[in-house]
Amino acid sequence: MSIVGPSSAAPRESASFRRTVRLLLNRDFQRVFDTGRSIAGKTMVIWATPDAGGGSRMGVVASKRTFRRAVDRNRAKRLIREAFRQERQRLRVNGDLVIVARRRILEAGAAAAQAEFLKLVRALGMTATEGVKD
Repeated sequence: MSIVGPSSAAPRESASFRRTVRLLLNRDFQRVFDTGRSIAGKTMVIWATPDAGGGSRMGVVASKRTFRRAVDRNRAKRLIREAFRQERQRLRVNGDLVIVARRRILEAGAAAAQAEFLKLVRALGMTATEGVKD
C-alpha cells in the first residue's frame, strides 16, 4: 500500500492573491480613479487604467457608507478578490483595476460576482480572449 503525497501530484500554478497583484498605496488608487475608465454593473463598478509596469493589479473598495457592518464589508471584498483570483489568467497583463463594491453583491453571491466581473472586464477590453476588440 503506497501513500500518495503532495510530491507525486503534478505541479500547479499558484492562484493565490499575492501582494504583488494588489494595489496597496493610496496614490495608486487615486491614479486609477483620475486616469482610468469605468464601467458599472449591478454588483460592482470597475475602474481600469493601463499600467506601464509589470502585471494586472487590483484594489477593492467597500465603503462604510455602503456597508455599515464590518462583516458585510469583508464579505464584499472577499467575493471580489475571489472573482479576480479565478479570472486573473484571462486578463491582459498590463492594467490596474479598482473595484468598488455595491450593496447588491451580498445578495448575489460568489458565482454571480465572478460572472459579472468577467462581463465587465470584457466590456473594458481587458481580457485576452479572442473576439474582444479594444
